[in-house]
Amino acid sequence: MQMTSQLKYLFTLICSASTLLVAPPIVADNNNLTVTTEKRELKVSQIASGLDHPWSIAFISSSDWLVTERSGQLRRITDGKLQDQPISGLPKIKQTGQGGLLDVVLHPDFSNNQLVYLSYTMKGGTEVLRGKLTGNKLENTEVIFSALPKMRGGRHFGSRLVFDNQGFLFISLGDRGKKETSQQTINHPGSIIRLNDDGSIPNTNPFVSDSTVLPEIYSYGHRNIQGMTFDPATNILWAHEHGPKGGDELNQVLAGKNYGWPVITYGVNYVLSTKIGEGTEKPGMVQPTTYWDPSIAPSGLAVVDSEKYAEWQGNLLVGALKFQLLARLELADGKVIHEERILKGELGRIRDVRQGPDGFIYLLTDSSNGSVYRLE
Repeated sequence: MQMTSQLKYLFTLICSASTLLVAPPIVADNNNLTVTTEKRELKVSQIASGLDHPWSIAFISSSDWLVTERSGQLRRITDGKLQDQPISGLPKIKQTGQGGLLDVVLHPDFSNNQLVYLSYTMKGGTEVLRGKLTGNKLENTEVIFSALPKMRGGRHFGSRLVFDNQGFLFISLGDRGKKETSQQTINHPGSIIRLNDDGSIPNTNPFVSDSTVLPEIYSYGHRNIQGMTFDPATNILWAHEHGPKGGDELNQVLAGKNYGWPVITYGVNYVLSTKIGEGTEKPGMVQPTTYWDPSIAPSGLAVVDSEKYAEWQGNLLVGALKFQLLARLELADGKVIHEERILKGELGRIRDVRQGPDGFIYLLTDSSNGSVYRLE
């Protein structure tokens, strides 16, 4: 009996040690790193911390930023300091599963009209509002889009907001965990929406003359897009989306196209790894520019055009939640020709990636004590 007890004690110690070995790294609040990449050395500096699961960042100026917290607060960072009081004037937003306060973008003419756009979840669906930022308050708010139908559950809301160079607003919407909705074009889930800046529907949208498709839909067959960006040099709208088990995708978003989910996918069902849909390709459905298997859980997407990163010109930067890294994608003729993975496990879950007006790349980390980092 004595030997049995000793063995049990030894087994417990071994299991505890193994748990420590595989546990995710603990990120220090004052984390400042130097990272050597394939093409350059980077200094990674923590600029601000204390954010509650930050989801998105928008830059009013080089020293004045807005950051959304998924728990429902819109925060301001001024001269690198997180301000104590959140921006007032927002609706009461409740964090539900993957939902809450999500993206924030500024109107292209923000310097003149001070309009801010927010996406968030409300009563079973994604909504988008705009309001005028006056001091520390959002005024004259109006909901310019509400995804229908409303559904129960806390998964796959999307939702990124992007303006293109013509002033059109793109809204990404997840399938809400009900994959069949992505092929149902009389519903919003699983699609990308294109609107004018006031929420009206552009008369140049691809389905305005098709009674079987909602006129605000720009593309469909998506699963859950949490990264979207417009490249002004190529006029390409890029988006990536979460696959199931495997099959995360990067796509060029084209008007009127069907991106296949769940009919085609490079992923499989969770747990049993059984097949989804009809295979990996089908006529009339778009193939991804690239895909990840195993899944990296992508979130946040930026195109690099800053002179501060001369070696990365035209590259895409993708944050990853599951793999806790930043992926750099080199492109040629609209195809991914190389991928480099950096910051593996160094910062934690990377939720958003943005290029600021000062030309630097900024990252948001997703935790209850989330941070803003700058790559220098």
